[in-house]
Amino acid sequence: MAKTPAQRIKKHGANAAVPQHHLPSVINPTTQRSPEKAQNNGRLIVIAGVVASLFLFWYVHLLTLNQMTQLSGGMAMPDSLIGGFSTDYVHQLHGAMTDDARGQLSYIHKTAGTLFPLIFGFTWLLLIGTNVARKALRWALWAAPLLFAVVRLWSNVAVDAALGSATPDAGQVALASTLTVVGWVLFLLSLLAGGAAVFLGRRRSKKSA
Repeated sequence: MAKTPAQRIKKHGANAAVPQHHLPSVINPTTQRSPEKAQNNGRLIVIAGVVASLFLFWYVHLLTLNQMTQLSGGMAMPDSLIGGFSTDYVHQLHGAMTDDARGQLSYIHKTAGTLFPLIFGFTWLLLIGTNVARKALRWALWAAPLLFAVVRLWSNVAVDAALGSATPDAGQVALASTLTVVGWVLFLLSLLAGGAAVFLGRRRSKKSA
C-alpha cells in the first residue's frame, strides 16, 4: 500500500521523496480576449448597425413615405419636409388622405419609424464610443444621436396627433413641425459626429502604430 507524504517524511526525514502535484490550469488560454479582439467585435457590431440604419433610412424615407404620396394626391408626408410645415398644409393633407391612409402612416411610425432612430442612435453611440478616448469629447459627440432618437420618436407621435383631426390644432402642428425640423438637424449633426469619431480613431491608431 502506498505511503502518504507524511508517512514518508516520518520514515526518511528530509531525504524523503515527496511527489509533486500540479493542479490543472483553470483558465483556458484560448478563451482570453485581447483588447484587439474586443475592438474587432465592436467594429463588426458597428458595421452591422450601419448597414441596418442605411436600410431602414431607405425603407422609411425613400420607399415607404414616398409611396404614401400615392395615397395623398401627391402631397409629401410631414416627416419628409425638412423645412417644416404649416397648419394649412396639414389641413390639406388630412383632406387628401383617407382614414386607412392615415392609419398606414401611423403604422409606419410605430414600426420602421421607431426602429430606425433606435438602431441608428445605438449604432452611433457605439461608433463614437469605440473611436473616441477622451470622455468629455465622447459625451459631446454622443449628444446628437441621443437627442435625435428622442426627438424622432416624439415627432412620430406629434405628426400622428396633428394629422388625426379634420381641423388641426395650431399648437400641435407647430410642435410636430418643430420636432421634424430639429430631428433632421440632429440627424445631420449625428452624421458629422460619426465622421469626426472615425477620423479621431484613425489618427489615434496611426500614433500608436
